[in-house]
Amino acid sequence: MEHVLDKIEQLSATLRSLQPISKEDQQKLNKKFRLEFNFNSNHLEGNTLTYTETELLLVFDDTRGNHSMREYEEMKAHDVAYQLVEEWAKDQERPLTEQAIKNLNEIILVRPFWKEAITPDGQKTKRLIQIGNYKEHPNSVLLPNGEMFHYASPIDTPILMQELTEWYHDEENGLHAVTLSAMLHYRFVRIHPFDDGNGRIARLLMNYVLLRNGLPPVIIKTADKVNYLRALHLADVGDYAPFIQYIGEQLIWSLETTIKATKGESIDEPTDLDKKITLLERELQGVDPNEEIQKEFSKEVLFEIYDSWFTDLMHKAVPVIQKFNRFFTGNRHWLSIQNGMGSIQFLNESSSEILAKLKEDSKRGADRVSSHDCKIVLQTAYGPFIKGGLNSFGCNYGFEIKFGQIKYEVFLDHFSDSNKKQERLFERLLHKPVTDVEIDEIVKQLGDTIFEHIDYHTKKNGLR
Repeated sequence: MEHVLDKIEQLSATLRSLQPISKEDQQKLNKKFRLEFNFNSNHLEGNTLTYTETELLLVFDDTRGNHSMREYEEMKAHDVAYQLVEEWAKDQERPLTEQAIKNLNEIILVRPFWKEAITPDGQKTKRLIQIGNYKEHPNSVLLPNGEMFHYASPIDTPILMQELTEWYHDEENGLHAVTLSAMLHYRFVRIHPFDDGNGRIARLLMNYVLLRNGLPPVIIKTADKVNYLRALHLADVGDYAPFIQYIGEQLIWSLETTIKATKGESIDEPTDLDKKITLLERELQGVDPNEEIQKEFSKEVLFEIYDSWFTDLMHKAVPVIQKFNRFFTGNRHWLSIQNGMGSIQFLNESSSEILAKLKEDSKRGADRVSSHDCKIVLQTAYGPFIKGGLNSFGCNYGFEIKFGQIKYEVFLDHFSDSNKKQERLFERLLHKPVTDVEIDEIVKQLGDTIFEHIDYHTKKNGLR
């Protein structure tokens, strides 16, 4: 144990030599200790909030997960108690009193509640847990080996708590801070003065002592619960040194973490990244699954689109295009998959025939397809206008579907008296189809554009 205390003194001296810590690094350190202590101290007592859910609750005041309301309330209340203990520790004139300890119990338990309990003879029962007052019934526990472990009786508790605070004040300036904090923790737990919350208050009191002596708080990690309880059990049989040493070893971690922060180094542990990733995943759960990337471009995805909503689009677009064939001569229309796949020319063929021919032609070049510059293009080529004579004119409009790695974009040609313009109608993730309403609108705009072109040029050329 002496080795541990010497190590603490060395680290404390190093820390003093590095002061002051920057405001930003102090904030990071405070946040880490706050989250670690609240999560672990509550988790040791059965609270099921994860670390990331704890951070979401305490930092962002948001709740996620399937937990009881009491678990959320007690986590927030424990945070209030921790911050209160920090304030008490700063006031060197403020003594530790029984009433202050009762106030901590009242804070962390929030309100009275019913809880499973065990009678002195080992029978299961339910008990209304009162807050802020010493226990009125025995709170013995059943050990895993079937033995009953008895804490102080309700009758003895008031006098024992008075003796505890007196002992603390007598030893406050004599014992090493680590020994004092560990023994205050143990002696309090051995009394178990409240119906519930004793473990959490013991750890709050322990850190009150450490903070009051200019040391960082100790975090009893839930992953190390077995060693923590074993050290407590050794104290139960009169061997206090292992528990004092255990608390000292945890303090060394806190000091080393504080030194890193003071130096401006990262205080993230390997597990911290996992916690951050889990928190990120938790926060992103609210994103609409339909807005997530579900497909990446491939020939299979291309043909899946081709056979679904694109086919529906062509079934409606081809008849509209063909309505204008009779006004022009020498008409030639094209449908192609540009990226070295295939292209066909059509005039009066049915949409089903056009689609089947292009798909057959495209299969030969399917292995060369990629999301780079891949697009499906429908291009009309009318002309010349039959009734135009020497004032005849042509007409060519269409649409394009351009593909990217995760999305596609739909572009449509629009009429302009100087030159046609191309407008992007929308972009979509690959798994999201063009709707029937949108297909109808695309076809309508294409037909209106061709008609507008004819209307403009027949009037401009004096044909009407």
